[in-house]
Order: sequence, then structure tokens, then C-alpha cells
Amino acid sequence: MDISARTQHLLTVGDSTPGQVRYAAGGVARNVAENLARLGHQVCFLSAVGDDLHGRGLLEHTHNAGVDTRACWTVPGAATSSYVSLHGADGDMAFAINDMAILEHITPERLAGQAEKLRTAAAWMLDCNLSEAALEWLFTHMHGAPVFVDPVSAFKCRRLLPWLAQVHTLKANRLEAQALWGYAVESDSAVEHATRWLHAQGVVWVVLSLGERGVYWSARDGASGWQAAIPVSVRTATGAGDALLAGLLHGHLQDLPLRQSVLFAVGCAALTLTANQANHPDLSAAAVQQLIGAG
Repeated sequence: MDISARTQHLLTVGDSTPGQVRYAAGGVARNVAENLARLGHQVCFLSAVGDDLHGRGLLEHTHNAGVDTRACWTVPGAATSSYVSLHGADGDMAFAINDMAILEHITPERLAGQAEKLRTAAAWMLDCNLSEAALEWLFTHMHGAPVFVDPVSAFKCRRLLPWLAQVHTLKANRLEAQALWGYAVESDSAVEHATRWLHAQGVVWVVLSLGERGVYWSARDGASGWQAAIPVSVRTATGAGDALLAGLLHGHLQDLPLRQSVLFAVGCAALTLTANQANHPDLSAAAVQQLIGAG
């Protein structure tokens, strides 16, 4: 659950400040799952929530978006994962706290109980919020399905290093690519060098999200290029990267080449930027195609 507090007043330590508090369904993999369902795919979501108000609300919201949540585990006594951010009068985040401890309950033993669902999936999407033990189980029990990965953060992405050879598509930002490669990624040349290194480790598709620079994409077969962002009126940047990854997975499932998948994915991200929350309620393949065509 994403919980954001905003105020137009000066933040005072040790005192209560008037402002606005908003709740929104979040989580990288959950956002991707919702986007894929809105794009017309059958999606099964595996995660863990607490037996609390946030957990029930997240499962209901995700189910209503068209995602199969029956494989999610409700953990009694545990708190549903949440991200709390505090924003001052300038709009910038002053403080943030994340509570992701419940994800330690996604154990190899629990995953083994979902082996049949995993075996029959056309593709997997996972993020590096998962523990090292969970990632190890998943990658050692995969059955040839392409794996799409969001590293989540420069710190957590290093959990992925032993398994890069089994990653089909990696969607990362500059800092995450830098943490994986081990060198600074501060120029276009470095972006290309980092991507070639990732291909050498076995990654088939690499897509680096580079903010205003747009997206650099590269396929292991040698195709590569830059894709500019689609200009839109931005309401919030939250969830745009998740929409980008959902668009890439959609393109792969539609047998599109990477160049076309990236264009569609950038359209998903652009549409999401115009929403007030991390998922655009009107996301659809038709809406994205219309936006791409208009651009």
C-alpha cells in the first residue's frame, strides 16, 4: 500500500502538520500484474499480504482489475507491505519508510505449492523485493518460460547477479545497471557498454529507462536503439516504470520484435504518467495504440 502525506506548510519536527494523506494500491509486481490484466492478459499474482485492512483492500482492488489473486498468501499477524512518504511544500519527498518484511514469508516451501501454476505460465515477471532464497528457488525450478525482471533498486538488484543467464528481459534504470555492471553509467557510451555486458551474462532483452533521455533498448542478436519519451502532461511519475515493463511483456506475448515492444511500452508509460495513481484505470491496448499514433 502506498501512503503519501503532503503539506503546504513548513514541516516542523515533533509537531503535527495539517495536510493531505492518500492511499493507493502499489507494489512493483502488483502494478505490472494490474497493467497486464488491463491489456487483456490472464494474470496470476503470487504475493503475501497481512490479514489486515490494507491486505484485504489490495486483494480486492487487484481482483477487480482482472487479476487472479487466489494464489496470494494471507499471513496472520503480519503487516501488509507498505510505503509511506512525506512531502513538504515544495512537493519533494522529505522522508520515506518502507515495510516489506512480510515478503520473507514468500519461501521456497510456499512457492513449491504453486509449482503447477508456474510450470504452465507463458511468462514470469518477478522483482528483486523477493528474498535470495525465493529467487534461487524460482530460477532453479523454471521450466523454460521467459522471465521478465524489475530490479526494484540499486541495492536489491544485486540479488539477481547469480541468475542473469536465465533472465529474458531486464528493465532497469541507470543506477540499477550501474550496480549490476560495477561501473558508472553516466554517458551514452557507458549505457551501451553496460548493456553489452548484460548480454554477455545471458540477458536476451535489455531496456534501460533513462528519464528525460528516454529509453535505450538492446537485443542480444545485435538490434539496438534509442526511443524518446512521448510528451504528456505529467500528474505523477509513480508507476510509469511498471507500465513500461508491462508493455514489454505484452509485446513479447504478441510476438513483436523488441523495437515495436519498446514503442508500445513507452506508450504504456506515457499514458500512466497522466493518471493520479500508479495504474491508469483506462489503460488498454487500443488506448496505447491511439497515443502512439497521435505521437
